[in-house]
Amino acid sequence: MEAGVLLTGIFVFAARIVDVSMGTLRTIMAVQGRMLITFCLGFVEVIIWILVVGTVVSQIKESPALILFYALGFACGNACGIFVEAKLALGNVALKVISAKEGTALADKLRATGQPVTVFPGMGMQGPVEQLFMVCRRRDVSRLLTIVKNADPNAMVITEMVRDVNRVLHPIIGVPLTSVPPDTKEN
Repeated sequence: MEAGVLLTGIFVFAARIVDVSMGTLRTIMAVQGRMLITFCLGFVEVIIWILVVGTVVSQIKESPALILFYALGFACGNACGIFVEAKLALGNVALKVISAKEGTALADKLRATGQPVTVFPGMGMQGPVEQLFMVCRRRDVSRLLTIVKNADPNAMVITEMVRDVNRVLHPIIGVPLTSVPPDTKEN
């Protein structure tokens, strides 16, 4: 393979990773209702796409290998976009916890970390339960689930993506997981 074709292929591959990753993020931002970010990502994504498609189409007869670079870039771009979005963890989640025994104590442990929690009484199949409801940032979910699992391994947990919410009370900034009462970590 000629050096020029290889360099063009690397450009096509890298550009496709960037524009497809941006497309993945743009789609997720659109679902979350983030119009300005969606607009900006879409604008840049299409500019990159036009440059790449123009390059491939103009050289396809002389360098059919560019099709492989294009396809590999597309495939890798999907994976990269999903990875980046998971790391950014933008948006909010409704976290619902149903506990038969530890509801109030669990709510206290979550509140000790600064997480606002609302508790509702409920009736499960086998008797009374407590339902804990909270809205949190996606990036806080794993920290909160660790507290829940340690306090009540039998709790039922439901997470739902939240598109719109009028107010999210964020945990107290700077309150580390180590500030959770000691018995939360022992279980």
